[in-house]
Amino acid sequence: MIARPRPSVKKTRRSAPGLVVAVTDARGRQIQSGAALGRWLASHAPRGARGHLTLAIVSDAAMRRLNKQFRGKDMTTDVLSFPPDADASGPNRSFLGDLAIARGIAARQARELGHSLQIELRILALHGLLHLLGYDHETDRGEMGRLEDQLRQHAGLPAGLIARH
Repeated sequence: MIARPRPSVKKTRRSAPGLVVAVTDARGRQIQSGAALGRWLASHAPRGARGHLTLAIVSDAAMRRLNKQFRGKDMTTDVLSFPPDADASGPNRSFLGDLAIARGIAARQARELGHSLQIELRILALHGLLHLLGYDHETDRGEMGRLEDQLRQHAGLPAGLIARH
């Protein structure tokens, strides 16, 4: 993992020209209804977050294939993050990477936790974005969890992924 400068946590922006989020389906086609999720994520990202990312809403089966291919785990999961290659240069330097969210799992988690699918997608997108920004809750001694908690509380979201486990 590449060490990246940590974005400021103090405040989120109302509008975020520095972060652009394209929401697509598994085939890379823009999802019109996903524009609101993209705007939400950009406006609730850590203050220093800059660049472009793609967030794909995929089937549970597609997520299982991705998890097996890239992590060697033959099971589905709720969100995966794919940072750009370490040697990315040129016009793609501002590309933060890709996120994939399993729609079926997100819907089940939302039902189980008593909130809407929209809320669950926001929680998952925020978690994935933090991974693209270089945070890793498995190795950072709680840094990502604290930041996720601050951003989640500021956005009025219920417990984030790290707090659930």
